[in-house]
Amino acid sequence: MSLQPNVAPAPETPPAEAVPLRQESPWGRLLREFAQSKVALLGLFLLALLIVAAIAAPWITPQNPYDLMQLDVMDARLPPGSANGAATFAYWLGTDGQGRDLLSGIVYGLRISLGVGIGSALIAGALGTLLGLVAAYAGGRVDALIMRIVDLLLSFPSILVALMILAYVGKGIGNVVLTLVVLEWAYFARTARAQALVESRREYVEAARCQAIPNWRIVIGHILPNCLPPLIVVGSLQVARAITLEATLSFLGLGVPITEPSLGLLIANGYQTMLSGEYWISFYPGIALLIAVVAINLVGDRLRDVLNPRLQK
Repeated sequence: MSLQPNVAPAPETPPAEAVPLRQESPWGRLLREFAQSKVALLGLFLLALLIVAAIAAPWITPQNPYDLMQLDVMDARLPPGSANGAATFAYWLGTDGQGRDLLSGIVYGLRISLGVGIGSALIAGALGTLLGLVAAYAGGRVDALIMRIVDLLLSFPSILVALMILAYVGKGIGNVVLTLVVLEWAYFARTARAQALVESRREYVEAARCQAIPNWRIVIGHILPNCLPPLIVVGSLQVARAITLEATLSFLGLGVPITEPSLGLLIANGYQTMLSGEYWISFYPGIALLIAVVAINLVGDRLRDVLNPRLQK
């Protein structure tokens, strides 16, 4: 006979109530995955720093390089660290051939370079996205006409087309923006059309058509929001491309006027004297241009990895 003591069974603990997990928003997921790359965060920090410096240029620079009354020809081509003629401030990055403070010229040049790049990308993005959506949804001859124009624009070198347009319309910030829009909208149109063709075959589009919703509401309210991720990536990369192309045109003398120098024009002002010891006239604007383009590309590459599910590990 078993003499084991009678042990009362332990009371069952009631199951803990399941706490529903808070669903993460798409923007929250985007920020979380973007922040996982330290290189992308560095690029975003540099880009934000350049934008803030460009906006605050009148308050953080010792000189207005657009004001000819503040320029002194006697201060031309001074090395970095030299004092100005009145000994009121120092030229930390030196001066160019017109006596312009390079630090002030670079900060003000960033306003033009970033403004031209971002402005042209926004206008080209709106125009190209609209034409791409129309081509995808309309189909037929409309699609063929728009895509043949896109193929024609993309078949020529960008710099050649830009030189032809600016040689006809002349210098000026507005003409440069117009030229960049002509060159960039085709990339947005092709991307928007490809994505819209995929989205137009989804079930939610068919359901919207069955409810007799107007076509323009289907395109704008249903298809366009789902086409934005790849367009954002293209837009970020096109900003860097536009800044580089504008600098090239200004370097060749067909971009912005001399009275409103961009980074490309600042580089052109001193490239002839680089081998004679006056390296700073072109070197520092070139470094600023390099930092801006690299920062934008780092952000764009990370956005491409985050917004493209096929590239996610």
